Amino acid sequence: QVQLVESGGGLMQAGGSLRLSCAVSGSIWSINAMGWHRQAPGKERELVAEISRGASTYYVDSVKGRFTISRDLVKNTLHLQMNSLKPEDTAIYYCRISSVTGNYWGQGTQVTVSA
Repeated sequence: QVQLVESGGGLMQAGGSLRLSCAVSGSIWSINAMGWHRQAPGKERELVAEISRGASTYYVDSVKGRFTISRDLVKNTLHLQMNSLKPEDTAIYYCRISSVTGNYWGQGTQVTVSA
């Protein structure tokens, strides 16, 4: 059974940094991409960053230059380094893995950025 468990969220002042991690257990065959999404109160879930099988990356405009997505294929982990945090980054952050068998999601980790 596949499980994705996020960690690293918390409360941070604006301008600070947090590093989110997503630990993957179980076997996922033929991963196409891994990503981080977030959902703020009253808003739809949005894709924040994604890394493809070929290591190409995508970032939503609002986080470009501040967030960095990375993966460790040996440890089966996905990370999101978040620098220069802003109050508008406050949301629940979810990791996602897309494979030929479907999408897998973690339970989410709360990130709160105070002004």
